[in-house]
Amino acid sequence: MILVGTAHPFRGGLAVYNEHLAKSFQENGYEVEIWTFTVQYPNFLFPGKTQFSTEPAPQGLVIRRELNSVNPFNWLKVGRRLRKAQADIVVMRFWIPYMAPSHGVVSRLARKNKKTRVVSILDNIIPHEKGFADRLLASYFLKSIDGGVTMSKSVLEDAKSFDVEEKVLFCPHPLYDNFGEKVGREEALRFFHLEADTRYMLFFGIIRDYKGLDLLLKAMSDERLKQMKVKLIVAGEFYNNGEQYHELEQQLGISDQLVWRSQFVPDSEVRYYFNVADIVVQPYKSATQSGVTQIAYHFEKPMLVTDVGGLKEIVPNGVVGYVTQPNPTAIADALVDFYENSRASEFEKNMAAEKKKYSWKRMVETIEAVVK
Repeated sequence: MILVGTAHPFRGGLAVYNEHLAKSFQENGYEVEIWTFTVQYPNFLFPGKTQFSTEPAPQGLVIRRELNSVNPFNWLKVGRRLRKAQADIVVMRFWIPYMAPSHGVVSRLARKNKKTRVVSILDNIIPHEKGFADRLLASYFLKSIDGGVTMSKSVLEDAKSFDVEEKVLFCPHPLYDNFGEKVGREEALRFFHLEADTRYMLFFGIIRDYKGLDLLLKAMSDERLKQMKVKLIVAGEFYNNGEQYHELEQQLGISDQLVWRSQFVPDSEVRYYFNVADIVVQPYKSATQSGVTQIAYHFEKPMLVTDVGGLKEIVPNGVVGYVTQPNPTAIADALVDFYENSRASEFEKNMAAEKKKYSWKRMVETIEAVVK
């Protein structure tokens, strides 16, 4: 099996996922290589500070830097190499239309050996932040593959509009269990030098407009939350204008309720963020699935998500957390209920059972089913 997608030395959730999936295929008896990028995005298109990880490379994986997303001559070369490699399965990640030209060319060439089957994990078909050519690009890529796997039913619905649903299966996003074991709240507080007599909520991940941080900041201005000794930790790198959130913070008068950690969080620190928090809040305005929910499941941290995309498929309302409407009042109401009625222990107990649904073996088996 050859997996084409983001991996070390590139950073982020896609790399973590792909490396974990590769190891899961190994555990199921496959010989595995990851073919990652020489160039993933040109620097001028990348909204963050750096595309590269400072963490050590994962052990036990063969990772080759092969694909240049902007060079058509490279696409031809990589496609021919894949065709010659004659892997039984090539897994390709598709998450934004930008990748459609390179991935579509590579996939078409790889399949010409009549042996290799190309399966795509379709994070999104239609992106959250839409452009005029999105459908055209997505269609070009979808026509190049043998089948696909979606991790939310909303993306499966999108597949129907491209008439490819017959070759696409659904499998929920597996658990992110590679960020280490739980640490005690006291240890996490010491790591951040935070006050022990304050309770903390967590907004985690890359900050983009569709993730609704502005809704959560407005919810924090609710007088009921202001009266509680509760603060919000915002952990993640800005991928859009960060000043708009700081201006909103000042307008709302909530500066003393916020702890800003507005930078990319390395893998080795993730567990401290989740274990210092009582609840993980994802106030998204649009969504498909989210890796953040699966980190929360690993650490058994209750969640609040909004009723958009596939989030409510993963977070049953009133069982492991809340599903609210994407507006500040509904978000504030749920957070007040969480603290006033001490819901944490009930939700955490339910999470221990609920998270068993989200195995990597199930994802491997779903990809195998698509191939068959």
